Amino acid sequence: MRQFLILFLLQFSLYANTITPNEVYAQVEKIEKETHILMNHYGMIHNHNKSIKDTYISTKVKPRNVWQKTYEIMIKINILRLSYGLPLIEPVNLAPVLDLNPDLVYEQTQRILTELYIFKLRIGLKSTVIKTNHYVNKTPQDVFNLLNVVSVSLDKLNKSTFTPSYVFGENIRVNDDLSTILHHLNIKDNTIPSVRNDKATPADTFTVAMQILHKIAQIQQEVGIQTVDFSAFRKENPSPSDVFTMVQMIISELQTIKAFIGLDRYITPAATQYVNKTPSEVDQLMHWNLRKLNLITTLVNENRGGNN
Repeated sequence: MRQFLILFLLQFSLYANTITPNEVYAQVEKIEKETHILMNHYGMIHNHNKSIKDTYISTKVKPRNVWQKTYEIMIKINILRLSYGLPLIEPVNLAPVLDLNPDLVYEQTQRILTELYIFKLRIGLKSTVIKTNHYVNKTPQDVFNLLNVVSVSLDKLNKSTFTPSYVFGENIRVNDDLSTILHHLNIKDNTIPSVRNDKATPADTFTVAMQILHKIAQIQQEVGIQTVDFSAFRKENPSPSDVFTMVQMIISELQTIKAFIGLDRYITPAATQYVNKTPSEVDQLMHWNLRKLNLITTLVNENRGGNN
């Protein structure tokens, strides 16, 4: 009886705690306040309400999209580190899951807070945020929008946004994912890069990114994966940074496809650092990714069975 009780308690203790979007939001608020401390340190003006208004996204995103936004924040912290001669810290990448929950986003907030604490330590800044507020009825959309504010604050601290080189590196990650998916589905990949459009702009590439997300949604719908409406992300004059965000959304959506077909152990490779990449090169690669994706017509069982 005693052994049974011990085994029962041990099994019960192995279940992870469940974390709500309310708790995640409170941690992101701490992150936002930490970036505010840094901005005050450097004499920068920060208007929280204006940032919320300027970056607000009205669509109902999933926790997987929020997680990917935290990856973007980590990349920007790396840029901040580089400006002070500190070495890069490889952002955490996640194994594909079909239904990513807020618990994993919470984990990311703790990594971000740790990196901000370390950075402040290195520059001799001791002020920190201790108090955590409590919230109710917060959603992944609320968390995503507050992370948008953090992202803009980091742009101000970095005195720059993402360049085409950063966008190119993330597009390579998409290319790697698509190649792996095609191989697993036993689909021959005979695609080649399209002819480069030397006049391509971030707006052109943004349009292709939206086409990719639309195609992914069609694939997801076929097999019952919940989709996200990304139409609210559209902008009249998107920047390379806006394209970067859309590439992250593509990566987040591809994870559901990888998980569905059994590639739940294949983690998207880390980004390679590139320099001097142009919008036309980014656009060419994005079009190539669309060509690869268009080879996928179904995820049903008869096309599955590649190597895990």
